[in-house]
Amino acid sequence: MAELMINGRRMQFEADADTPLLWVLREQLGLTGTKYGCGVAQCGACTVHIDGAPVRSCVMPASALTPTQKVTTIEGLAPNASHPLQKAWDALDVPQCGFCQSGMLMAAAALLKAKPKPSDADIDAAMTNICRCGTYNRVRAAIHLAAGQVQRKQIPIVIEGGQA
Repeated sequence: MAELMINGRRMQFEADADTPLLWVLREQLGLTGTKYGCGVAQCGACTVHIDGAPVRSCVMPASALTPTQKVTTIEGLAPNASHPLQKAWDALDVPQCGFCQSGMLMAAAALLKAKPKPSDADIDAAMTNICRCGTYNRVRAAIHLAAGQVQRKQIPIVIEGGQA
């Protein structure tokens, strides 16, 4: 029986040595927030943190991890959705289909930990996740909002020559 530290808890599982961490998380441990996208570490839907660093879990064999390494999934980012990024994602209606968003949030959380006040260039360099819906501008805005760099603006709605 193998053991990993996931979201602050020791968890045991049984899997072949080459089983990707993604499948251990989803199928063995029931942590389904981390998504399967491409299976070749390109899209980022499967992003988790290992000792604070973003990692594409679809290509990381679970056997490559030690019981002392800390794995954080989207479920462990803030179980009550209180993380500043989760609040910013909600405030700015970032997701459309939502499939890529757990990976996006995990990548963004690692970015903010490394660079608490990232520039647009920092965000573009760190956010290599793919979003089929194209929410990149909202992702960038939400990262800035979570970093405290911008205030949410109220945009007036114009109705037939007047404002609502």
